[in-house]
Amino acid sequence: MSAYDFLIGPFAEFSFMRRALAGILILSLGAAPIGVFLMLRRMSLIGDAMAHAILPGAAIGYMISGLSLGAMTAGGLVAGFVVAILAGLVARSTSLREDASLAAFYIVSLAAGVTLLSARGSNVDIFRVLFGSILGLDNETLLLMVAVTGLTLIALALLLRPMVLEFVDPIFLSTQSRIGPFVHLTFLGLVVLNLVGAFHALGTLLAVGILVLPAATARLWTVRLPAMLAFAVMDALTAGYLGLLLSYHAGLASGPTIILVAGAFYLISIIVGRAGGIVRQLRPRSHFRA
Repeated sequence: MSAYDFLIGPFAEFSFMRRALAGILILSLGAAPIGVFLMLRRMSLIGDAMAHAILPGAAIGYMISGLSLGAMTAGGLVAGFVVAILAGLVARSTSLREDASLAAFYIVSLAAGVTLLSARGSNVDIFRVLFGSILGLDNETLLLMVAVTGLTLIALALLLRPMVLEFVDPIFLSTQSRIGPFVHLTFLGLVVLNLVGAFHALGTLLAVGILVLPAATARLWTVRLPAMLAFAVMDALTAGYLGLLLSYHAGLASGPTIILVAGAFYLISIIVGRAGGIVRQLRPRSHFRA
């Protein structure tokens, strides 16, 4: 097998592979930067909880209209926003922190979603909702993902400075402006939107992987925000491309394989990452001498 047949042939020959690659490109441009901000705010686990929170809404949409893009997307968005709002209200009205309340809602949401799916759907449908079907992306789904990514990039461009301040030093931002709560809620909305977009390709169990793993990998290589954002996007895109190739040639499930490749990049970065890897930490540090 030539290099062309191995690296390019599957995408040149099959339209479903081209759509899958396009989907990964779109997700990488929007979800990976959101993942960087999730990591900066130390909200990665909250992102995971919100990813599972969309499952009941998607399941209800499925029960009403089957595997309808519009119904499942609308249901996922409503469920994600409801859980985010309820978790915030619980955190402000009780002694529980927001992450603890989100974790509780996440468990209940996951159980409710699987129960709803099992009540009507087949095992194939349940597998598709939980793990996605990136090889089954159609033009309508790709357009939805483009809209989510476009909205995400516009919002990040308009709110980049206050968002950085909100995540790095929220107390300072609160003394300078009242925009902090708006920025926080907007960011949570972007998280939900990107999780719903990723849900159609990777399912509820794996959608958060395209947000968190590239961001964590990027952090191990650089501490500069612009470089971190660019690195996360390239990492997500590379993991998607290699994951699709590996799944095609080895006959593996595409979504999980993509996340496993991203996980492999992360494990390698833990060891050799120049901004925080184990090898870097073990090097003797130079000291200034008078």
